[in-house]
Amino acid sequence: MKPVSDIDKLRSQLESRFGDLSSRCEVITGQIVLEIPLGHLIEVATILRDENGFEFEQLIDLSGVDFSTYGEVEWETVEATSHGFSRGVSVRDSLESNPDKRFAVVYQLLSLVNNQRLRLRVFAEGDPPIVPSVTGIWRSANWYEREAFDLFGILFDGHPDLRRILTDYGFIGHPFRKDFPLEGNVEVRYDEEKGRVVYEPVSIENRVLVPRVIRNDSRYVKEDS
Repeated sequence: MKPVSDIDKLRSQLESRFGDLSSRCEVITGQIVLEIPLGHLIEVATILRDENGFEFEQLIDLSGVDFSTYGEVEWETVEATSHGFSRGVSVRDSLESNPDKRFAVVYQLLSLVNNQRLRLRVFAEGDPPIVPSVTGIWRSANWYEREAFDLFGILFDGHPDLRRILTDYGFIGHPFRKDFPLEGNVEVRYDEEKGRVVYEPVSIENRVLVPRVIRNDSRYVKEDS
């Protein structure tokens, strides 16, 4: 009889404890992903931190995800397959059928007691997207949530000091959103005459460059005639 692995045991515990609360519980690339409805986030997160058998006392990372073009955008390529992200369509439905599932928040949890990791995921709701803050459960979420707000525009309800952390206060937009222009909305420079930083319309045009790689090996060295 094949022994039960620690990851299979944890998955069984999660399915038994959150069977009515979870949307999905599966193993992806060797790690369990537990997806739950937004309304149960605080309840489930508290249980994962406090209850024996879980004890995920550390939040080691939190990130936002924009699924707006997932499974739809293709890589433009010659040598490789021309179906870059098409495999994503079979993993989750398109955004057209799930308009509320554009922005997700992913929590990477660690249990030192049980030496286990867990990936917790919820989808934000509304416009702008809103997710309850977990700073009252894991204090390390404070700056992580500020980063997700800054880069994705996700609001965290209940956060004690939700403001930008990587871009400046006058920055326009959220640079990690898929619809954010690569060249940005404005450019910034220091004006010597005015003695301050000024914002101006973007003066550059976006160009996609494909670098030419020259390898210094025998295949490309011309032999002496």
